[in-house]
Amino acid sequence: MEGQLLIVEDDRELNRGLCSALKTPDRKVVSCLNVKEAQEQLLCGGISAVLLDVNLPDGSGLELLSQIRKKDPQLPVILLTANDMDSDIVEGLELGADDYITKPFSLTVLRARVNAQLRRAAAGKAGVPPQSRTGVTEIDGFVFDFERMQFFVEEKPVELSKTEQKLLRILVENRGTAVSRERLMDRIWTDGAAYVEENALSVTVKRLRDKLGAAGYIRTVYGIGYMWKKEG
Repeated sequence: MEGQLLIVEDDRELNRGLCSALKTPDRKVVSCLNVKEAQEQLLCGGISAVLLDVNLPDGSGLELLSQIRKKDPQLPVILLTANDMDSDIVEGLELGADDYITKPFSLTVLRARVNAQLRRAAAGKAGVPPQSRTGVTEIDGFVFDFERMQFFVEEKPVELSKTEQKLLRILVENRGTAVSRERLMDRIWTDGAAYVEENALSVTVKRLRDKLGAAGYIRTVYGIGYMWKKEG
């Protein structure tokens, strides 16, 4: 059983459509129209992921995201944003959103993104450091298991979004070598890098540095891009 997907969207027609599209035999969908309803539903527990509209009638979806992150840093949250609100996307990523999709959107793409976040969350529940497994990268106090999507800093598990995982893997696999911004954009956002805001990469790098405490490893190579290399 995949648990419950919480949909927070004030447009009733869109809300109904999302519920219909995302409900499966193994997944229950819970619908809310505003911040208050969503807060009450979250208090009940059992939510596996949140699909959250940024603009809600009784408050900001970004503020609700901030509240969610304080209580549950690992709960997957996907933002629904207007296609002309790049500032919301950037702020949402900085606050800890795992993904975003802009309106209007393809239900097929949205369904795939929700499924991906649920898979990531399920894979991340195992909390034992994987040093003994093959295919694991160990660097100083970092342990990265990309196949199982498990990441540890000094044996403490760290939750990374799918975008952060892609960025980390590219940098680690090319450690000691600068990777251009263009190459990173193309490999991380494979389905449409041309339509992704350029500062989305900078935001993702900042979040990855902060989560891993890796400011001394993920280095900015000015005029080129980024590189994994320990300072000093």
